[in-house]
Amino acid sequence: MKSTVDTLLKKHQKLTQSDHLKVASHVQREADEWIVNTLMIEGHNIPFIYKRKRPYRSLTGQRVNMTYYAAVENVAGIEFDVMKVVRIRIA
Repeated sequence: MKSTVDTLLKKHQKLTQSDHLKVASHVQREADEWIVNTLMIEGHNIPFIYKRKRPYRSLTGQRVNMTYYAAVENVAGIEFDVMKVVRIRIA
């Protein structure tokens, strides 16, 4: 499993891998045919966002390992910093 993460990190220089992050809150909402998941991580002020086809159980209070990159999302003409999650696993 670690080799998959290592391969991603070598191929895409802007990716970051973080382990054992504690999820403070987890919100799911529908957007077209996707379920958009937003995580807030303890010690971080930026939301971590990823999409799934189906709803997922709540990750609030869980520890997770994530691979992500920084991005900017435009909402109503205002730019917000977000982290786009590429890979997430329960630690």
